[in-house]
Amino acid sequence: MEILQSTEEMIARSRAWKAEGRRIGLVPTMGYLHRGHRSLMALLRPQVDVLVTSLYVNPLQFGPKEDFSRYPRDPEGDARACEAEGVDLLFMPMTFFPANFRTQVAVSGITSRWEGALRPGHFEGVATVVARFFGVTQADVAIFGEKDYQQLAVLRAMVRDLAMKVEIVPGPLVRDDDGLALSSRNVYLTTEQRKRALTLHQALFAMQAAKEKSVEERLALGRRMIDCDQLDYLAVVDADSLEPVEQLQGPARVLVVGRYGATRLLDNVELQ
Repeated sequence: MEILQSTEEMIARSRAWKAEGRRIGLVPTMGYLHRGHRSLMALLRPQVDVLVTSLYVNPLQFGPKEDFSRYPRDPEGDARACEAEGVDLLFMPMTFFPANFRTQVAVSGITSRWEGALRPGHFEGVATVVARFFGVTQADVAIFGEKDYQQLAVLRAMVRDLAMKVEIVPGPLVRDDDGLALSSRNVYLTTEQRKRALTLHQALFAMQAAKEKSVEERLALGRRMIDCDQLDYLAVVDADSLEPVEQLQGPARVLVVGRYGATRLLDNVELQ
């Protein structure tokens, strides 16, 4: 496996691969890789000629009071994980944005609720950095996990609206042995917090199983079951628009964010 830190070298390598007619796959990450990330690499590996994983903690998507400086990092361990999954090139840019960078990508509508409402500017930072990664790597296909479901929806909208020549592949949400959705931020949880955090997915699964109940009744059930320091939101939404629904008339999703101390945990499940 090759490791590149220069954005200019990554651009040159991508252009050479494209000239050779190779199909390029991209797994964008912020590092501190876990089984969820590795599952994305394993899923994409058979679909491409060249598999690239990027590792970049993107400052644009962190607010002024968020955890950019304390976001967990383990580049050596990440490199070993990527090599074990058959990654061809690990792109770890030292600097990714040029000094005179002045472009921002904003996806309207779908970003107005949920994470977009609670973290102003977050999705602009995500869309901008991902758009630049698409340009730098010339990816034909990129994969994003369903755990960050709103992020996946935002990036799908960006690719569609801007006619980007990249296919977005969703990766199934991966859970730990106790059912907690895998996240790099889980390392922040105390033993007591992690025990209470299990009520997030337990509530979602109970809502999913309560097929005879209305949306309102399912939401009430979820709120009763969830034990957290602060419930940022629990919502049943249309799977495409992410707008709240009062009745299930098509594919829907339950979205939840609970706070445990300073740590925010996201989870979601599908509803039929």
